[in-house]
Amino acid sequence: MFEPSAAPRVFAVAPGIDFPEALVAGLRARMEGQPPEAMARVELIVNTTRMARRIRQIFDRGPATLLPRIRLLSNVADPIALSHLPAPVSPLRRRLELTGLVSGLLDAQPDLAPRTALFDLADSLATLMDEMQDEGVSPEDIAALDVSDESGHWQRALSFLNIVQRYFDSAEDAPDTTAFRRLALKQRLSDWEVNPPSHPVILAGSTGSRGGTNELMRAVARLPQGALVLPGFDFDTPESVWHGLTDALASEDHPQFRFAKLINDLGMQAGEVLRWSGAEPPSAARNRLISLALRPAPVTDQWRDEGPRLPDLIAATEDLTLVEAASQRDEATAIALRLRQAAEEGVTAALITPDRMLTRQVTAALDRWNILPDDSAGTPLQLSPPGRFLRHVSTLFQHDLTAEALLTLLKHPLCHSGHDRGEHLRATRELELHIRNTSWPYPRPELIRAWGVAAEMESWANWVADSFCQPPRRGKRALSDWIEDHIARAEAIAAGPQGEDSELWKEAAGRKARAVVEGLREEAGFGTDLDARDYGDLFAAILQQHELRDRDAPHPRILIWGTLEARVMGADLLILGGLNEGSWPELPGADPWLNRRMRHKAGLLVPERRIGLAAHDFQQAVAAPQVWLTRALKSDDAETVPSRWLNRLMNLMNGLPDRCGPQALAAMKARGGHWLALARALEKPQPSPPATRPSPAPPVEARPRSLSVTEIKHLIRDPFHIYAKRVLQLAPLNPLQRAPDALLRGILIHEVLEAFVKESLSDPTQLTTEALLRRTTALIGDPERVPYPTTRHLWQARLGRVAEWFAETERARQAIARPAHFEIMGHAEIPALRFTLRGKADRIDIDDRGGAHLYDYKTGAAPTESQQRHFDKQLLLEAAMVERGAFKDLQPRHTEQAVFVSVSNNPREVPAPLEEMPAQQVWAEFETLMTRWFEPDRGYTARAALVREKDLSEYDHLSRFGEWDVVDEADREVLE
Repeated sequence: MFEPSAAPRVFAVAPGIDFPEALVAGLRARMEGQPPEAMARVELIVNTTRMARRIRQIFDRGPATLLPRIRLLSNVADPIALSHLPAPVSPLRRRLELTGLVSGLLDAQPDLAPRTALFDLADSLATLMDEMQDEGVSPEDIAALDVSDESGHWQRALSFLNIVQRYFDSAEDAPDTTAFRRLALKQRLSDWEVNPPSHPVILAGSTGSRGGTNELMRAVARLPQGALVLPGFDFDTPESVWHGLTDALASEDHPQFRFAKLINDLGMQAGEVLRWSGAEPPSAARNRLISLALRPAPVTDQWRDEGPRLPDLIAATEDLTLVEAASQRDEATAIALRLRQAAEEGVTAALITPDRMLTRQVTAALDRWNILPDDSAGTPLQLSPPGRFLRHVSTLFQHDLTAEALLTLLKHPLCHSGHDRGEHLRATRELELHIRNTSWPYPRPELIRAWGVAAEMESWANWVADSFCQPPRRGKRALSDWIEDHIARAEAIAAGPQGEDSELWKEAAGRKARAVVEGLREEAGFGTDLDARDYGDLFAAILQQHELRDRDAPHPRILIWGTLEARVMGADLLILGGLNEGSWPELPGADPWLNRRMRHKAGLLVPERRIGLAAHDFQQAVAAPQVWLTRALKSDDAETVPSRWLNRLMNLMNGLPDRCGPQALAAMKARGGHWLALARALEKPQPSPPATRPSPAPPVEARPRSLSVTEIKHLIRDPFHIYAKRVLQLAPLNPLQRAPDALLRGILIHEVLEAFVKESLSDPTQLTTEALLRRTTALIGDPERVPYPTTRHLWQARLGRVAEWFAETERARQAIARPAHFEIMGHAEIPALRFTLRGKADRIDIDDRGGAHLYDYKTGAAPTESQQRHFDKQLLLEAAMVERGAFKDLQPRHTEQAVFVSVSNNPREVPAPLEEMPAQQVWAEFETLMTRWFEPDRGYTARAALVREKDLSEYDHLSRFGEWDVVDEADREVLE
């Protein structure tokens, strides 16, 4: 294939050229006139499976030929030679071993790092080990570093590095995957030195960013029939710039740095790199513009010299579109619109971005047109239905079962998937309503079983109690024990009461999850003992490393790629999304082991390597036939900074008015502005008239015939509340896990005060502050009643502050009258209206003359006398009910007084104004009020007379408050 030469053979393909197409075209051209079997002798080494698949597809298009032997960089070793090497251990086994070593070190030296960092440290340590193996850096090289300026940090890092020393001794432990590849590579290179292959060996598509790859590339370039084909090589970069790309600390972030290093290692000049094929880039002028824009920072003065010699920039950028959206949502919508048009036109389009949030938003936007893009990243297994289900089950071992955790699993589509799924959902709904109504923060098995008997769902309730209501596992256990218990419990929950087969391990996601679980089972013996929380974190982290892809469901022409896939090309339109600093390029992650200077001295890769690789991916992608460059001006309400490459491009164009740079940039933005306008039009809501202030007037026969005394306040202040609650029969759904709110506090304090007063009646010596505090501790301090430790202490302290005042005033109250009734229910009727007023009095005392003394406990502020006269008529109505004989077995002569007893932070007694409003007058006014409410045209106006405009009503959302204001006229609607 190649003429004999002592010099290394290095070919390249310019940015923008479809690399696989050019590679195959160059192969065919060089094999022209050769016998058919000559192509089969060619050994072609590529860097990714996607690249290999694309090359095969191009060959499949014809003409007919034998295929070259296509290999991946990770599989270049001779199979016979591999048999003499020790078998590698799986990455999972090595990770489990590292987790155990780090765990033991943290147990021995807790001050090194928090235990919550266990798995992050193990992962980071494994990554460092892989890099050291790949770059040929030994632990001795690391230990020999000059760390005089970082002694404290270095000693902590060495504590971790020392525990992995033995993994670098191949005689002691089997190699991991990276070390095995390194050994295999050394074996292959050694064999080539002794017996170099005579057949063509071509390594194509790699930048040589890793040490092992770079070493292989240098060896291939020097083989008798070896050659390199570099992707995205910048032929427009001057030789002087190539010579300056030598220092990794200064130039690693340049897109051509890896090529410069390779050429230098081979003893070549950049001008000696030949073009692989005759293919021309889509826009040579654009390539020159991008090459100049990306020059290293020290030589950007070349913009002034070379910029004026660039061709007309309007023509060079006519296929470039710049989208600068106001938000990431607008950016995603504009991208989705362009992808939709590409799908309609049959054009292959790819979104390239490292920003996974942007890809999810674009995918969601495309869903409105039933377009599912082919995402090369797939779906993380942990986010698949089996992954979520297994993670939820793992948390059951960590804590007492909460109502939220129970219902989360019961509603999962894989729960009870073996049979009768409909009955399961019905039972789940009934149990949820019961939990909300009874406020079970921690459902106990006996409560669930009792509910099952009452609801005639005993078998299902027993299954729930047995499968879910198990106490948390304390202490450490072997990893294998955790896995067996975890999977057994998951399968029992997925199968249901009958124990039949479930959907857990079915479909692609289930099969993938099962394979991961089986792999973990096989390697569990190499793990360490863990507690429940650590096991759950480990299991979730292992799932996170796996992805799930469905090749059949996505659209064949709408693609989402990572930056690495951009090298494969093959799309008519490339959209480079998320071009902001921190997104593309991503900021280098924190390294807990070695800083930038130490990495460079040790021979490891500096953090800028990732930026340089991303820059190379950008340079290749931006040279494609049609390109979109998109970014959001704001992210999370914060201003964003344009990507350094985009920023350089815009600055260069703005500085070249003679080359029409500003006009070309404006045209790019105008093309993007058109799509942003379409996105705004798409997102613009359809105008609809705002709702009016409702005042429904239902038929008289539909109006409530019974109300409680506490509801009369709502009838006066917010009649719509009564309409929604009593006419429409709508009640707010209680929270799933009821917070310790004011309502619960009021109920418990009422119980405490009632029990205290009752105890004092049988034993007057208990009418003391100490007795009240004991009763408070017994009721509010009970974990069964208040399962929130902090809340228990706060509420006890709150009542403790008023205990002395209450005991003192209670002695005065009992000196006036003797408590006779507690929580007594009464009913008073208005026969003409067939209406009944209900009321429950907290406490009624009877004095020696037979007069009634009404008391109502308030845990908050009591209503003032003015409020009682006009709105809050609870005590006044109860007093009227007493005199009308509404309370059974209670026939007092009259109501002596009615008093609110406020036990808030400012305790006091607030009497009802009975002298100004006698009971007879109160009842007469109440009858008049209710008579008016039974008038057919009387409407239940929303928020008729609330105290403050900011006061909330439980039914504000139903009345659509906010679309109307309290100053608006009510819109009465007579209902039939």
